[in-house]
Amino acid sequence: MTKEIYIVLTETNTVLSRGIRLYTQHEFNHVSLAFDSSLREMYSFGRKHENNPWIGGFVQENPASKLLRESNCAIYACPVTEAQYQMLQDKIDYYKKHQKNFKYNFVGLLGVACKVKLKRKRAFFCSQFIATLFKETGLSLHGFCPYFMKPNDFINLPSISLIYKGKVGDYIHYDASTQSKRYDFNSPIYCVISSLHKRKQNLLNR
Repeated sequence: MTKEIYIVLTETNTVLSRGIRLYTQHEFNHVSLAFDSSLREMYSFGRKHENNPWIGGFVQENPASKLLRESNCAIYACPVTEAQYQMLQDKIDYYKKHQKNFKYNFVGLLGVACKVKLKRKRAFFCSQFIATLFKETGLSLHGFCPYFMKPNDFINLPSISLIYKGKVGDYIHYDASTQSKRYDFNSPIYCVISSLHKRKQNLLNR
């Protein structure tokens, strides 16, 4: 039976992200992996504190945070086997347990710019981390190297399909009046996504 993970590309407006966007000339400058379409379990390498861009590492991201909910995003579904899904969850559990040992790979970003493979122990930038997870679980990167992978490169993977593009806050149905994340499964966005997923899963399981 086939399961799905979700690749979430975002366009944040931080100083670092603007710098990355200036260099890459791409729409999106950050990528995360989620295990569910509602983005309750979403992970990446990024800033640990919303107001401090220089302390980074492995993070579980909250799509309702001010940084993310106001960001433009593109969400892609990626089919995986049950074994690959479990392997990814096991790897994320490992990073959760040892997250203090991992740092954000600022040096690696320079390597991307200079096209030099700069290896750092226990350090990743966001797209390098997601690409490494792909490689370690047998998901094809179609020739891309994790050390040079940029967030927008995931769009070119033929195995993923776009399910949503727009504001993160609109997708999760953020309620500004209560400052909370409210998953409204009767909202038009979720109804469309749910219908598409059911249809796709039926085709995959035939």
